[in-house]
Amino acid sequence: MRAIMIMFDTLSKRFLSNFGNEWIKTPNFQRLQKKMITFDNFYGGSLPCIPARRELHTGMYNFPFRSWGPLEVFDQSAIEKLKNNGVYAHIVTDHSHYWEDGGATYLPRYSSWEGFRGQEGDRWVPRMEGEVNQNKNALNKKGVSVEQHMANITRIHDEKDISSVQTINAGIDFLEKNHDKENWFLQIESFDPHEPFYVPDKYRQIYDCIKSEDIPYWPTYQKLVDDRFKDDIEDLKKEYAALITMCDRYLGKILDVLDQNDMWKDTLVIVNTDHGFLLGEHNWIGKNISPVYDELVHLPFFIHDPAHPERDGSVCGQIAQTIDLPETLLDYFSIHDDTVRDGQSILKVLDEAAKSNEKNVKERDILFGVNGSFACVYDGKYVYMRASQNPDNEPLVNYTLAFTKMRGFYSPEDMKSLELVKGNRFTQGMAVGKLSLRNHMDSYALGNYLFDIVKDPNQEHPLHDEAIEKIMVKKLTKLLKKIEAPKEEFIRLGLK
Repeated sequence: MRAIMIMFDTLSKRFLSNFGNEWIKTPNFQRLQKKMITFDNFYGGSLPCIPARRELHTGMYNFPFRSWGPLEVFDQSAIEKLKNNGVYAHIVTDHSHYWEDGGATYLPRYSSWEGFRGQEGDRWVPRMEGEVNQNKNALNKKGVSVEQHMANITRIHDEKDISSVQTINAGIDFLEKNHDKENWFLQIESFDPHEPFYVPDKYRQIYDCIKSEDIPYWPTYQKLVDDRFKDDIEDLKKEYAALITMCDRYLGKILDVLDQNDMWKDTLVIVNTDHGFLLGEHNWIGKNISPVYDELVHLPFFIHDPAHPERDGSVCGQIAQTIDLPETLLDYFSIHDDTVRDGQSILKVLDEAAKSNEKNVKERDILFGVNGSFACVYDGKYVYMRASQNPDNEPLVNYTLAFTKMRGFYSPEDMKSLELVKGNRFTQGMAVGKLSLRNHMDSYALGNYLFDIVKDPNQEHPLHDEAIEKIMVKKLTKLLKKIEAPKEEFIRLGLK
């Protein structure tokens, strides 16, 4: 038995031709519609990048408990469980956050890993070797990561030097050498199309991207207060589209290898992402700082189950999430798992859907959100986003035994609040450190949001219905209780 996960970072569902986009060229993503099952109701849980990957390993919502950080001593990685049960687990990736303080414990969970340098602000090439970028375009990001990017790209002389291209080529090399071997899991994880949307001109020419010394391809996260950036945003969307088209090309190369070696008959294949991105929708650019709109959390997802090839080409309407992937992999390899997890096997979901002919989509309430910001619930019809109910966004705590953030450690001021508290379901019963923090997220100023996703899929018309909101508050509270979220999270959100 074999399994492959092909993961792209920041892949927006609404920028794929599979889901109705008529101007972006993604013929190989289109191939997936025949080769695999398309999920129409797949959602992220804990955002952004590293919290999503923690879910991919643990199958546990983590955003109510801590911010960006490594796998903890109490986390039960399904990938490591594969490794410990005779399944060789290998990852190829250019996601540089894995080799920073906040992601340093993920890659060792695999049997082996291969990494490629240079994405985004990866502290790689000495910054004094990069060109000075004045960033005249007001939309463009500024700062040390931009300077680092300008240094990193001095190592790119050809398309083959781009780290995501190297990543996918390394994945293809693994497949060509091991397609006839048994019991392995391969994760091909491309950081693209995450910003900066740095892409060779041949892809940019497809979309008539602008010729400029200051191309708008690395946007600053922000709330747009007027239409001064209207033209720049349209140019930015083209840059993102060009990068997606490059990703599509290399996805096609992977699919070709699967075809040539007849791997579909005995290989589980998953194509997924961690989250989307806002490019002017709802007057926001970026992620994390905004409400958790559909563009950020409603994700493209495809799966091929070799045990049921007759299902390929179908669309599944069942609700599923990133937290379901660990249980899915363990189920596929028939590995017993008595670890407490929040997810469920997607293979079992598909079996249930097949029995009912998908006429009755099984109801399922799910959570998603960002630590210290919005906590959200979706029930198949309504999405409710609950903001902090006080302007100080307090009390906010992180439950952790790993005192690192993305880059660096918690501050000495943060550490003064540290206390050891009794463990719970999330920590597998292990005692855990509790830190009281202040957070720059300001969901309080934005307020709560309620949308009818069935009638208003683009979330253009917030509802103001006290009766429905009361129902959704109960559902959110019930789910947070079920996962034993910290009591401070209930207080911060104004929930009983």
